[in-house]
Amino acid sequence: MILDIIISSLINGSVYALLAIGFSLIFGVARIVNIAHTAFYMLAAYGIFYGTSKLGLNPVLCMLVGVILVTLIGLLSYRLFIDPIREHEGAVLIATIALAMAMQEIMLLLFSGDFLGVPSLIEGYRTIFGVKIAYQQLLTFGVALLVMGVVLALLLKTRLGLAIRSTAQDREVANLMGMNESRVAMITMGVSVGLAAFSGAVIAPLTIVNPFMWMHPLIMMMAVVVLGGLGSIKGSFVGAYILGFAEALVVFLIPMGAYLKGSVALSIMILVLLIRPEGLFGIAFEEER
Repeated sequence: MILDIIISSLINGSVYALLAIGFSLIFGVARIVNIAHTAFYMLAAYGIFYGTSKLGLNPVLCMLVGVILVTLIGLLSYRLFIDPIREHEGAVLIATIALAMAMQEIMLLLFSGDFLGVPSLIEGYRTIFGVKIAYQQLLTFGVALLVMGVVLALLLKTRLGLAIRSTAQDREVANLMGMNESRVAMITMGVSVGLAAFSGAVIAPLTIVNPFMWMHPLIMMMAVVVLGGLGSIKGSFVGAYILGFAEALVVFLIPMGAYLKGSVALSIMILVLLIRPEGLFGIAFEEER
């Protein structure tokens, strides 16, 4: 059971980290609370299902095409629905909620509410200490870590990463230094949605695809962001694995724990807000500069 808990926490933590990092990026740069973030995760999972089950395409090809298409949908949604009202945070929040619900209803119309499965990218398993670990689980964990490493290198080693970090720290100064803040926000939105789409693509073979699959990851992602510190990439990474481990403990050790994991995440989020509102690695709340 201990090994099962470790494997589950590492895989779930990696997915939550990808989602939370993408959410933190767009919040840091454009101050957008994107509730529709995990809805793009759902779209990518459905794209993998449709490409493999209906069109008979190679799963890897479906993953690549699905991530690209969902990223383009995200950029189009940003341009049409979010960018015109970006300065009004309340309106953006409502718009992203409406966008997520619209995507859910479209998937319901197209695929009904049936629970669907996606074939594994790689078959087989390895036995470690008497526990069967599927190669698909190892692949998901490894690829998720690789993508997080690529994102970290992008932020720390490239001019685009410097522009993103500078804009996140102070948009006005970034504009004065010659950076096109609007373009940086658009690119960051693409990276953010791309991470959400990739998360949905890699986790699809390990989960059940349905129109409501975006809700639980949304709860966990928000809890991760609050725990780690809103806008903190490091906090999102650490908080994701902490909550991934807590979720695995609840599921494996508590009777009917699968129904309680969302409640536990929300309880942790509320507790953090009461004790340390800025999170583990966030800065203390202060007046807007």
